[in-house]
Amino acid sequence: MTATTLTDSVDAPDNLRFYMPEEHHPQNGTLLGFWLYLMSDCLIFACLFAVYAVVGRSYAAGPSGADLFDLPLVAVNTSMLLLSSITYGFAMLEMQKKKVGGTLAWLAITGLLGCVFIGLELYEFAHLIHEGAGPTRSAFLSAFFTLVGTHGLHVTFGLIWLVVLMVQVARGGLIAANRRRLMCLSMFWHFLDVVWIGVFTFVYLMGVL
Repeated sequence: MTATTLTDSVDAPDNLRFYMPEEHHPQNGTLLGFWLYLMSDCLIFACLFAVYAVVGRSYAAGPSGADLFDLPLVAVNTSMLLLSSITYGFAMLEMQKKKVGGTLAWLAITGLLGCVFIGLELYEFAHLIHEGAGPTRSAFLSAFFTLVGTHGLHVTFGLIWLVVLMVQVARGGLIAANRRRLMCLSMFWHFLDVVWIGVFTFVYLMGVL
């Protein structure tokens, strides 16, 4: 008796009656679901940008962006994140060649650049708070810390995800599941780059000018 007839038979055992021979998981369902997640994340950052646009000039007689922002430091930090996007692209190329060692090496470099980015951002936050420009000083600073901090949290979660994926690739190789996970993280990482370009332009450059 075939699987199909078992499905249609009333007398089939309970553990076989609802057996379906075709694939249950839709093809590319994971990537579609991740795209939906990224769209929801876009809405979050759109709201944060909108709030900053509204209160970004509310200094409450305190310092402005021109008084606080260290543009050369932010430019270096931006280059770290953009370079990490390039190195992740190299990791994906090595993945297409099914080279585990090369993939892991480029992922490690990507993680290192991401850690430098987070380190410089934490240094900037600590310096601003030390200067008395904490998030409670004005509406401008509240919006600034919320927007930049939310992006920094995303990068931190991305770094944790990166380490987990490196362990999975080292143990299981470049199997289909790991390649799919690497593609999802690639979309997430490039998405954070795009958001940061908006932060750098809208918050830092316009704040200094």
